[in-house]
Amino acid sequence: MITQQRVIEFLDSRNYDLRVSGNGRWIDQKCAADVVTVVADCILNYGLCNDQKQFTTPDIWHDKYTVENIEAIFRKPGVERYEAKNEYDKFFQQPMEMLSYAGVLIKEKQGSRNFYSIGDYDVLEYIALRERNALFFLKEYISRVLADSGIKHYFDTFFRLQTKSAYEDMKKAHSDFIIANTKINGVVECNRIFIKVLNPLAYYAHSCGTERGRMSEQPITYDMLMYNRNNFRDVYSNKPKGVTRKEYAATHPAEINEAYYRYQSAKAKRYLRLFNDQNRSGKTEHLEWFCINDAAIHMHHIFSEADYPEICYFLENLIALTPTQHLTYAHPNGKTTEVDDQYQHLLLLSKADRIQENLTSVTFEHIYEFSNLLFVLNVGFDNDEILEIADMDFSSVVNAINVHYTPAVGM
Repeated sequence: MITQQRVIEFLDSRNYDLRVSGNGRWIDQKCAADVVTVVADCILNYGLCNDQKQFTTPDIWHDKYTVENIEAIFRKPGVERYEAKNEYDKFFQQPMEMLSYAGVLIKEKQGSRNFYSIGDYDVLEYIALRERNALFFLKEYISRVLADSGIKHYFDTFFRLQTKSAYEDMKKAHSDFIIANTKINGVVECNRIFIKVLNPLAYYAHSCGTERGRMSEQPITYDMLMYNRNNFRDVYSNKPKGVTRKEYAATHPAEINEAYYRYQSAKAKRYLRLFNDQNRSGKTEHLEWFCINDAAIHMHHIFSEADYPEICYFLENLIALTPTQHLTYAHPNGKTTEVDDQYQHLLLLSKADRIQENLTSVTFEHIYEFSNLLFVLNVGFDNDEILEIADMDFSSVVNAINVHYTPAVGM
């Protein structure tokens, strides 16, 4: 697995000036991070399962792996249905066009058909591993296209001023530039693409972006960037304090896309194992003398996937363990439906240590977010007070974990 720096170097090695290429499809409406990462994953899986070096858009969307995942994850009509052809064509082709312009894929036109091959396997794998990787790639890629094309300063001015006039100037400059330098000749089409250009940059700049054709009233949040918006933080945002999540869910049921969470959970496990193998020599994240030299090949949900689907794909809820730790201690007697509370306590403390090590490291890529750790504990403990812990206050996190597992007086 490559690092963010390797992605930056890959993008820096290319020229994305739209005044030279005239490519108006360097990004498009379906190029949301969750779509891009899934399409990249489907391409990788197709490449691993087929000897052919070239592939077309239909090759990817009719592949068995794609059919099994896309229909369930995005709740779209069956890929084999005729009436879904145009929708799937855009769903796969637009990200593939974007990836080919970026140089991650290589496109070759043969007659009226586009044939693709993998241009940079490592970067494609990085994008495929998780949504946040895809989002980081999109942010860096968009920034470089704008810079190479000579219009990034309009966006920088908007991020600095955050005014409606700066927003309108930026939006007009974008559409004027696209119409003048590409085959796109309508403002409406430019504006449809504009949201995919601005909002990933706005998210990383912690600034307002665009929403419903206007400057957003609030800074752009992560879920606003996703095609498949289903954010449990939003679902529970109106939950009164003192009301448990189970009580609130009983009167405010949220529809759970189980297939989506299973898919994301599997990818998160794969990502953590790769990171742990490459950066911690595959050692267990919960250090115990009897297994210190054993390989940590099991990725364990500290709060179970079955009981807490909303946090099953958070890296902050996964911990790399040895088989003995996982199937003897975390799940007594190998019963994966059972959890040992005392061992869960210890695992949370160890995971907090690993997260702190990662977030304070100047050597390794930061793969965790402190706010995600608080959200995981908030869900697992059903304790809203945890969300009030100050940023990077790991001492309070450890205290909250210990307090949760301390028997109440008189018990």
